[in-house]
Amino acid sequence: MSACVRPTCCIRLSRRLLATLLLASACCGWTVAAGSEAPEPVADGLIASPEPGWPQWRGARRDGISGETGLLQRWPDEGPKLLWKIDGLGTGWSSPIIVGQRLYITGDVGDDLMIRAYDLNGRLQWEVKNGEAWKGPYPGARATCTFAGDRLFHVNSHGRLVCLAADSGQELWAVNILDRFGGKNITWAISECVLVDGSRVIVTPGGQHALMAALDAETGRTIWTTPALGNDNTSYSSPILFRHAGRRILANCSSAHGFGVDADSGQLLWTVPLKNQYATNVSAPIYGNGQVYYVTPYGEEGRAYRLESTAEGMAARLAWMAQMDTVTGCGVLLDGILYTAGYRRAKWWLGLDWKTGETVAEQKDLTTGAAIFADGCLYVLDERGAAGLYRVDGNGLQLAGRFVLISDRIRDAWAHPVLLDARLYLRYHDQLWCFDVRR
Repeated sequence: MSACVRPTCCIRLSRRLLATLLLASACCGWTVAAGSEAPEPVADGLIASPEPGWPQWRGARRDGISGETGLLQRWPDEGPKLLWKIDGLGTGWSSPIIVGQRLYITGDVGDDLMIRAYDLNGRLQWEVKNGEAWKGPYPGARATCTFAGDRLFHVNSHGRLVCLAADSGQELWAVNILDRFGGKNITWAISECVLVDGSRVIVTPGGQHALMAALDAETGRTIWTTPALGNDNTSYSSPILFRHAGRRILANCSSAHGFGVDADSGQLLWTVPLKNQYATNVSAPIYGNGQVYYVTPYGEEGRAYRLESTAEGMAARLAWMAQMDTVTGCGVLLDGILYTAGYRRAKWWLGLDWKTGETVAEQKDLTTGAAIFADGCLYVLDERGAAGLYRVDGNGLQLAGRFVLISDRIRDAWAHPVLLDARLYLRYHDQLWCFDVRR
């Protein structure tokens, strides 16, 4: 047998074969344990990105939860130590993502949407354009980037989805998802943080030809589509991926519905009403323990649905309702309690029992905003530019630190916090702060 003269090809082929086998095992809902003869069942729950670090919006599972420990349990009056700050990002509400030694973030600068890569000391590595800036209502960049397989994916405010080489910013392919699937832009512009599922990029164009679609991550070609929901458009939320009852499921929102889709075929599994007069479903769905939660202001508000297998496939049965009208902040589900903030009804932080929807915790030190969780604490950035630390314990929410990030009178600090390697990242439009929160 002759020797291989190009060993790198063999390595590349082996990696592709391994990736194929891993995707197949994920699709079938099993894993093979060492020394076993039969596949083991995989537990229900959110499906994490295989990438290291903080590779997508709201973290590896899109749930705003970090497993880090050894962090400050109380902040000094002036807040944690500032390590560095970046100015000149441009206008926008996207959050950074961090993989390896690079941080990626977007912003609208002049007429262009800019994607930039920085090192972990805040020094610029590269920058590229992804189409035009958004100059309609609330100008600024919306979506956060997604990292997968040495590539970077991002959809701009006009629906231009781009795939970049993460190390250089080189554009590998691009497609406008509104044009391809017969969609139209919405009042406050496309805001979806795309999800990468193995070899597929998941988008929600809400067009005449597709409610949701999966594109090949290598080429951008269409793999499957979910049929349109009548006259529904896309909305402002982003999908989540989870396993339930042996299926891999995507959940997201359109302009009038919450819905679930089979991640491997694109089959529509359920829809539930989620409508208001502005067609603004912003918060992503939340999944836990066989239950999915949707929320919209001015309409259905907070509603949890039990997922049940049926002869036809799957159904979502209403479990409880709560007077919760979250807009931009989503929520964090911890140990049977959903921590979230309202918008008009209760513009502060609450804990809702995941089984009943009853309020079990309440804290008014911070206004509505976005939060992430790590090492027993919620890290909050509220819409007025205050950052806060809440201890989560048997007594509910206990304030353990608060400082003012933005001293101007504002109501649009909507970027989600990021925490990785004991560093807390907070963004407000043109600026990004990096704080040391190590204990």
